[in-house]
Amino acid sequence: MDKVARGRMAHHAGDAAERRIALDYERRGFTVAQRRWRGGGGEIDLVLRNSGRNPGGLVFVEVKHSRSIARAAESLRPAQMRRIRAAAELFLAGEPAGQLTDMRIDVALVDGTGAYEIIENAFGQG
Repeated sequence: MDKVARGRMAHHAGDAAERRIALDYERRGFTVAQRRWRGGGGEIDLVLRNSGRNPGGLVFVEVKHSRSIARAAESLRPAQMRRIRAAAELFLAGEPAGQLTDMRIDVALVDGTGAYEIIENAFGQG
């Protein structure tokens, strides 16, 4: 398989992983506010608004897809985490409560079979 075909497959697999994770959050009472939001040099895969027990709160989700959950976790680097935080701060600037908006950053790890693990508040702040 050539490089272009592998890239296309990876893109489709990543898109399917994002849809699967969005459905999980929707089942838990969240609504998708944005998909693949770009800002501040970084992209946030999913921005979800909590409409359940903590209405108005936001969850920013980074979806990592790889052959295994462990490989997906290994692919998240400190520089990427900094870019995601910066993008989340820019997104919050457009919210009514700004930086005071209740929020967290989750990481969803998805393997090649579609199994997944969600790590809530993965960056340890929010």
